[in-house]
Amino acid sequence: MKKLLLVGGGKIGSAITELLGATGDYAVTVADRDAASLGRLTAPNVTAKHIDISDAAALAEAAKGHDMLVSAAPYNLTPVIAAAAKGAGAHYFDLTEDVESTRVVKQLAAGASSAFVPQCGLAPGYISISAADIANRFDTLREVQMRVGALPVFPTNALKYNLTWSTDGLINEYCNPCESIRDGELIEVPALEELEEFSLDGIEYEAFNTSGGLGTLCETLAGKVENLNYKTVRYPGHRDIVKMLVRDLRLSHRRDILKDVLEASIPITFQDVVLIFVTVTGTREGRLTQESTAKKVYAQTVGGKLMSAIQITTAAGICAMVDLMAEGKLPTSGFVRQEETSLADFHANRFGRYYA
Repeated sequence: MKKLLLVGGGKIGSAITELLGATGDYAVTVADRDAASLGRLTAPNVTAKHIDISDAAALAEAAKGHDMLVSAAPYNLTPVIAAAAKGAGAHYFDLTEDVESTRVVKQLAAGASSAFVPQCGLAPGYISISAADIANRFDTLREVQMRVGALPVFPTNALKYNLTWSTDGLINEYCNPCESIRDGELIEVPALEELEEFSLDGIEYEAFNTSGGLGTLCETLAGKVENLNYKTVRYPGHRDIVKMLVRDLRLSHRRDILKDVLEASIPITFQDVVLIFVTVTGTREGRLTQESTAKKVYAQTVGGKLMSAIQITTAAGICAMVDLMAEGKLPTSGFVRQEETSLADFHANRFGRYYA
């Protein structure tokens, strides 16, 4: 049985414990400073540890003796948690979409005896694996477009949105610069711009730039693709309201206030759907060709508990990567990019099946 330390027992952390604990293959210790979150954990093979996860010394002590360390904590704690993993010689996995945090992980991974596998969720994460799988079937690449959205099945407010995951992460996506490749050049573009509309299964959507969703694909496809971009999917009208809050009211500079406004006004929901849409254009056997994949994942009951679609896709993504590491299907040292993972291996995995 692999010994695994999970840092963070919130919405996603609790879903991870349900998936991993039920297998009997992992002895999971959950570290968190929130006693209430720890008290809600009921999965088998799970032990709670109440510590201040921002305390580097305490976390380093807790990490000792573990084979793997998984972070489901806020992105600002990533450097502390990754450093604890390196000190313990444990394989490291996280869910961060934050670009700067991932750069720190990459630095820590240099020369490490264990593997550092960041960005293991939905976007970045699965979306990179899926896009790379299609791109690898082309001789030359013209365009790679990635679109992802976690949306309420029953939108009722003006934003047509409910909180389904980390509010801090959501604000990060809406406020930070976005990486992109345009005409072969790596550039940064502003969030909330380049609005587009499309329909799928008879439903109208909008998509716009948000930060972090590309993961490391810009590096991987540098010099190989003319245009690469990632956009978040919402129902029409959402972007304009968010842009008013972030830009016109300048709440991008007062993120604590923006967080309070969102969490006080927008309820969470477990009735959501995750939309994943990838389109790749390029040449294959001398002909200009386009290939797309689209899927929707809905909320469902897992281990007797109702989980939202974003909980399932995010937790299943990181649990599949943990499993693939345990099975010897990922590099065992240094920095590991999501797109190094075989999509076939991912879909065949007991957790990856939630995507398949």
